[in-house]
Amino acid sequence: MIRLENLSKSFYFRGERKVVADNLNLEFPAGISVGLLGRNGAGKSTLLRMIAGSIYPDAGRIRTKGTISWPIGLAGSFHVDLSGAQNTRFLARVYGVDTDELLDFVAGFAELGIHFQQPVRTYSSGMRARLAFGIAMGMRFDTYLVDEVTSVGDASFRVKSEAVFLERMGKSGAIVVTHAPPMMRRMCQAGAVLENGQLTYFEDVNEAIRYSNQTMLG
Repeated sequence: MIRLENLSKSFYFRGERKVVADNLNLEFPAGISVGLLGRNGAGKSTLLRMIAGSIYPDAGRIRTKGTISWPIGLAGSFHVDLSGAQNTRFLARVYGVDTDELLDFVAGFAELGIHFQQPVRTYSSGMRARLAFGIAMGMRFDTYLVDEVTSVGDASFRVKSEAVFLERMGKSGAIVVTHAPPMMRRMCQAGAVLENGQLTYFEDVNEAIRYSNQTMLG
């Protein structure tokens, strides 16, 4: 369960105030995968980082219950001078999971080959995303925060990623930032749309997609 209570957040970009959250009050139910839609720059990634606790709101608070992943995104949250394997070992110790089991899972899942033993600074953005998604899927969280990462890789890798994600959703929930309605329909049971600092929740995915399309045209 993730509950936003009177949540507000804004920042200035090139002298202009950008509102991400304007006194939001909303609850993401436990055990539900929610697709988060919104135009580029709406603040979807910022909202995920606030939920994860890496960015603080200007006002209000976020109440959570259960374990929550870090935002799993294209950039990843890695020490770039360490190898993929070393970053995996570090995160295993931080989250208290079996190091060898996580290493075996990530090595097989991420398909990095010899690059798994190379510094992350040598990785492409896609390789970092595969590493990040592999590490996160190798751990068990009550809620996963996913930022477009399942769109990375070739068709077979995307199929594998979705299959692992859906298996995890049997016992967990998620907030998934995506710009791909077909993927959202496959992976999510509900939807939410962030627009002009307002967050609207829909129990039906297709209603969320329709509403998002209308806001884009407005």
